Amino acid sequence: MNHQSLSAFIWSVADLLRGDYKQSDYGKVILPFTVLRRLDCVLAPTKAAVLAELDKRQGAGLNPEPFLLRAAGQSFFNTSPMDMAKLMGDPDNIAANLYAYIQAFSADVRDIFESFEFTTQIDRLAKAGLLYQVTERFARADLSPSSVDNHQMGLAFEDLIRKFSELSNETAGEHFTPREVIKLMVSLLFVEDDDALSKPGVVRTIYDPTVGTGGMLSVAEERLGEMNPAARLTMFGQELNPESYAICKADMLIKGQDVANIIFGNTLSDDGHPTKQFDYMLSNPPFGVEWKKVEKVVRAEHEQQGFNGRFGPGLPRVSDGSLLFLMHLLAKMRPAVDGGSRFGIVLNGSPLFTGGAGSGESEIRRYLLESDLVEAIVALPTDMFYNTGIATYVWIVSNRKPAHRRGKLQLIDASGFWRKMRKSLGSKRREMSEDDIETVTRLFGGFQAAQLATVLDAEGKETERAVVVDGEAPPVAPEGGKVKPAPLSLILDNAAFGYRTITVERPLLDDQGRPVLGLKGKKKGQPQPDSARRDTENVPLAEDVETYFEREVKPHAPDAWIDHDKTKVGYEIPFNRHFYVFEPPRDLAEIDADLLAVTDRIKTMIEEMAA
Repeated sequence: MNHQSLSAFIWSVADLLRGDYKQSDYGKVILPFTVLRRLDCVLAPTKAAVLAELDKRQGAGLNPEPFLLRAAGQSFFNTSPMDMAKLMGDPDNIAANLYAYIQAFSADVRDIFESFEFTTQIDRLAKAGLLYQVTERFARADLSPSSVDNHQMGLAFEDLIRKFSELSNETAGEHFTPREVIKLMVSLLFVEDDDALSKPGVVRTIYDPTVGTGGMLSVAEERLGEMNPAARLTMFGQELNPESYAICKADMLIKGQDVANIIFGNTLSDDGHPTKQFDYMLSNPPFGVEWKKVEKVVRAEHEQQGFNGRFGPGLPRVSDGSLLFLMHLLAKMRPAVDGGSRFGIVLNGSPLFTGGAGSGESEIRRYLLESDLVEAIVALPTDMFYNTGIATYVWIVSNRKPAHRRGKLQLIDASGFWRKMRKSLGSKRREMSEDDIETVTRLFGGFQAAQLATVLDAEGKETERAVVVDGEAPPVAPEGGKVKPAPLSLILDNAAFGYRTITVERPLLDDQGRPVLGLKGKKKGQPQPDSARRDTENVPLAEDVETYFEREVKPHAPDAWIDHDKTKVGYEIPFNRHFYVFEPPRDLAEIDADLLAVTDRIKTMIEEMAA
């Protein structure tokens, strides 16, 4: 049974639920039952040995758990004499027996079913008279490892997760990242390490602090498996939503991962992996969500621990906590001397430019760029996510930049690389193709500056688009047509994003228009500043402040001076400004001709109506 036919079979259970359950609630029944049947099949060969070991160790007064794990040959066990086939033999007591069977699992598995709130669904199904039918349908499915291996089972489970997320697309964005976005992030994450990751027996760790249903970890494992089937990716994560946590933990269990690595709780206020560091990390934190609920804990860590904690560089405004997740990932990076780390994080536009010099956001950007940690920022197409249509960006951050990337930041505008979906899912109307992902990955991996050349025919219609890397010849325009180039990939110095905010003072004037002078202290005999005439200027870091002042300010305000005590350094990444292409307006004679033609047409229509 391949994973498509397996997920189709499981999906058929939905026919039983129709009418008693809303479509968006099907997953609350089907997902936990799928997990239960898989575990039931996995434990079947060792069932008798586990029960015998239980009697033996309890009789000796010993803690049986380590012996049961060894007897089961898994990271979990079940001590009930029941299994799903035996449950079918007692229809009248199906609810009580099913509940007892679940309680007999080891703690990690019970945690999954508790987070699913599975007992609530058992009660609901029993009241609707559906519990026996649903259980019987799953009991017929052969999900044993000999019939369906971990990889196939994992793919089938992912298919189900995706279907249920799409059915409830009003909340899908909270715990489900579009698969093509994850594929792009994983490709960017691994592209520079292809050689290292292709070695036999390689083991790497990957972490997602906002793990959701585990989609990012699963795609990373799948991609690494394609590159090197002998490689192993050990997965770690943390999730706040109980249902998403249960799904992720179940998915990890089905794939043979250590489910103890998936932690429940709020990553910002209660770090579930406080001492761990990782090779790779991925995250799609919530956009524009305030962090007031955890403000007290976060501020305390920032003020008391500084750079020994996670939030040393600064704190963003309370209305958007996405940069807190970025700093959390920075704290999880393996030191460069130990091999370093690389991570990808999806953010909205706000972290690029929000906050002036000296603000928390600017200080975080300053730390990232002055520490030379950002490799690239990629602009994604709009309308890519289920619950928002806003512009989004993938940041690739690393403390082990290759020599040719040091001191540089690559900006890639992939906002035009999309195709329209046949059917919209919530706010998601667009998707990236495999070719789009390959193109962006190639630009990043090659560290190439490039342009996107659009070829127009004589009538101004687009005939083709071509990616033109610096040094390559652009496509040739057809007769009467033209080629419109636009920046696609830019490579800039980190310092290009820095600036100094200088305070420009003007003198306070008395009634006669003369400067008021200070009478004591350091300011004695010097003009007093007029706060009403005070202004600020942003001077690029690469430019001398005095040269800028003489050129831009002095000609307009000869009596002005700089208060150097108030100068602040800031950083912003004005992505759109770097990719803006000026289009000159049409010739006035051409516009006049168009207006005249329209006017004549309207005049003719009026005359025809009057006739």
